[in-house]
Amino acid sequence: MSDPYLEAAIAEARKGQAEGGIPIGSVLVLDGQIVGRGHNRRVQKGSAVLHAEMDCLENAGRLKAAEYRRATLYSTLSPCDMCSGAALLYGIPHVVVGENHTFCGPEAYVRSRGVEVTVLNDPQCQALMAAFIQQSPELWNEDIGE
Repeated sequence: MSDPYLEAAIAEARKGQAEGGIPIGSVLVLDGQIVGRGHNRRVQKGSAVLHAEMDCLENAGRLKAAEYRRATLYSTLSPCDMCSGAALLYGIPHVVVGENHTFCGPEAYVRSRGVEVTVLNDPQCQALMAAFIQQSPELWNEDIGE
């Protein structure tokens, strides 16, 4: 059984890859509705910060604090320190991770701050990242700060 929100995040990841970027996607879900979508656009925009989760939050626009506290952030890949920090800053109580084998952000710390982190180990997410890393290792290393 597939998760429609994860599928939407995967569609964002594929969109980013089709644009020549890194195939990571994210959606923000509030009360059962997707209110923000994004994908890693660091390459496309020449940005230092446009990871998928940051793009998603930006595209969701300004929300009230109470709305963030009811939201779930989906990402095809474990959020990095920056993106995890944004989830903590806005009080997002649940983060759903497509996979964390390729890269594992500070999940233990995020959990220690009271956030529920669900890791799905989705084969589509894993395959997307494995193929990308094999094809573009330099770009991948740049994205994760190595």
